[in-house]
Amino acid sequence: MKRVLFDVAALIARVATGVIFVAHGWQKWQSGLGATTQGFREMGIPTPELAAGYATVVETVGGIFLILGLLVRPVALLLLINMLGAIMFVHGTKGVMVGEGGWELTGALGALSLLFLALGGGRISLDAIFGAIFRRRAERRTAEEELTAYGPGRTTAAGTTAGGVAGTTTTGGPTTTTGGPTTPAPAPGEQPEVPRQPDAPSTAPSSGRLNDDDMREIDALVSDEPPQHRKPPNG
Repeated sequence: MKRVLFDVAALIARVATGVIFVAHGWQKWQSGLGATTQGFREMGIPTPELAAGYATVVETVGGIFLILGLLVRPVALLLLINMLGAIMFVHGTKGVMVGEGGWELTGALGALSLLFLALGGGRISLDAIFGAIFRRRAERRTAEEELTAYGPGRTTAAGTTAGGVAGTTTTGGPTTTTGGPTTPAPAPGEQPEVPRQPDAPSTAPSSGRLNDDDMREIDALVSDEPPQHRKPPNG
């Protein structure tokens, strides 16, 4: 609420101050630059040609800018310098009252200019509108630069791909590549395959062949001699 009151008060003060400055500047334009310069010379203002041109332009153009709320702080600084010069060289030694040529009016306008220089013109102004536009553009540009900084091939969430020079890592699929050939990942619950070992040679006798003991028993039956079994060595 306080902010709204300040904006409304700043608008009213800007418009009123701007109208006063425009009226004084327009009066100088109508009198002509030569007549204004002559008047400044008679009042003892140094460099009257430069001072007359400065006062005429700043009061007219600066007053219009104050009404619109455009470049309020720079314009307020120029108007403040104009009023300080008027007080210093013309009205400062003539008292306060404007009827006696005092600094009453120039002091009030200078104080208002100082206030605008310090606080600005409020949110009901062209400065506030243009400032909001430029600020949104800057925020949009910053957001675009942040998005561009990630770029394609960056991992930002599950299911996206992170790219690199040595290899890529895909978080949304069953394949994991770290710079070498692709190796399928085992399915859930499946045991990894173990390489098959070569079969060892079998030492059991074959069912279709006879060993030495069988041959000796057959010979014993044919020759009617009891079978002789070979004693083991050291038996």
